[in-house]
Amino acid sequence: MEIKVQRHVSQRLETAERAGRRKSTAETDVCELESGTCSAQGYYRKKTLKSEERRDLVEYAIAEHELSERQACRAVNLNRGTYRYQASKTDDHEIEQELQQLSESQPRWGCRKMTDYLRNQGHRWNHKRIRRIYRGLALNLHRKPKKRLAARTALALGVPVQSNLTWSLDFMSDSLSNGRAIRTLNIIDDYNREALWIEVDHSLPAERVVRVLENLLLWRTAPKQIRMDNGPEFISKRLENWAKEKQIEMLHIQPGKPAQNAYIERFNRTFREDVLDAYLFDDLNEVRLIAEHWLEDYNTIRPHEALKGLSPCQFAIQNA
Repeated sequence: MEIKVQRHVSQRLETAERAGRRKSTAETDVCELESGTCSAQGYYRKKTLKSEERRDLVEYAIAEHELSERQACRAVNLNRGTYRYQASKTDDHEIEQELQQLSESQPRWGCRKMTDYLRNQGHRWNHKRIRRIYRGLALNLHRKPKKRLAARTALALGVPVQSNLTWSLDFMSDSLSNGRAIRTLNIIDDYNREALWIEVDHSLPAERVVRVLENLLLWRTAPKQIRMDNGPEFISKRLENWAKEKQIEMLHIQPGKPAQNAYIERFNRTFREDVLDAYLFDDLNEVRLIAEHWLEDYNTIRPHEALKGLSPCQFAIQNA
């Protein structure tokens, strides 16, 4: 009979706990213990409440039913030392400041590397304490670092007075008939809009851009300036170091302002309409062959409205 009562009370306690009715459960439990309906030792045989919740039951039993501390703790199966325990509050402000400063200066560091760094600085904080604060500050969430660009000033789009003063570069994207992506690197001279080169491949990293420019300098005079946008290839250290070596000024337009590089943008439109949108390519060699023939026609035959109806080569000869 006693086992059935214990099982019945335990079920009632679990049901009350799920519903969040701790106070009403405490009243019922203490009343049953006072009346002797069930035994105190077998009542809480199965642990169903946390220590904090049991402490609330003890306080309620002492205040409302005038039980002694010993009786109340025995009723809820709580050690008297646990009931009297007062957690010491630690000041984590210094650790929080250190972790926040590290997360700003070293955004790619994780908790383990930060812990090692703090220990190397002479701090003896426990690694579990550091991890707790690290998670509390939500520093364990993935943060993608944003690459910051240098301040870009508005560039006036002037017309150079002669060739090889300013070149313009830009990328274009398209795909083959099988769906594989291709890219083109277009280079023109701003003076007479002459197309200097069109490089075609599946991938054109910064090293490839430098190689193309090096090949151009074998038969062209190095320009004073090169105008481009802020693509990853154009802001790379490899291209920047090459430009410094050749004493060429890099002109980066403002982000979201393609009109500041209008000459190459207008060239891209013509190239897309005449070549990329006009043909269905099966491989890279086909793209390169058609682009090479089109480039020759563009420079020697095709009239340009901004050049008074002359082709780029005719304009250069007439104004030589």
